Amino acid sequence: MISAGSIAWSGPRRCRRGDRSLPHAAARGAYLRRVAHFAVTAVGSDRPGIVAAITAGLLELGGNVEDSRMTILRGHFVVMLIVSLPTGADREALEAALEPEGRRLELEALTVSEVGELAPTSPTPSHVITVYGADHPGIVSAVSAELARRGDNITDLQTKLSGTEARPLYVMMLEVELGAGSAAELSTALAAVAESAAVEISIRELGAETL
Repeated sequence: MISAGSIAWSGPRRCRRGDRSLPHAAARGAYLRRVAHFAVTAVGSDRPGIVAAITAGLLELGGNVEDSRMTILRGHFVVMLIVSLPTGADREALEAALEPEGRRLELEALTVSEVGELAPTSPTPSHVITVYGADHPGIVSAVSAELARRGDNITDLQTKLSGTEARPLYVMMLEVELGAGSAAELSTALAAVAESAAVEISIRELGAETL
């Protein structure tokens, strides 16, 4: 045993099951008791502090961000979260914790919905589809309908409007997990979609470095 003044060190303390006196043990125990899952969506004009405000409100309830996606769409900052809360916290409590910051930041939308707990999945996208052409309604619908018909799963989709105001160009990129069909069959099917939708579509294998 090493003594230094009034402090004695007798070696590392082992964490016993049920021991809640150690911070990491308490945190672990609280996490294991989380049962309620919620989807939180927020939309507002892009500005610093949106993420900090939302997560601060969540932290007040002892909540945890499990999955998230955040991006800027046409100048709007969009936040999508799947969060878990400890036993006893409900949707009303989460809304009450987030609503003041939503007002302060003048968010255009802030919604909380309870969702069921699902086993985490690991989709394995194998191909990237790129679509571009003159902007007009129906592009996303045409491509996604063909993929759904074939049983191909969209694991990620991004779109962007570029070009000029006079000649807007619509660009879409999808990552897909192929169903029972082959990539060659998909390429043939998408060629027909490209002709009917008056767009250009290309498909390539998703490289390992992208995964």
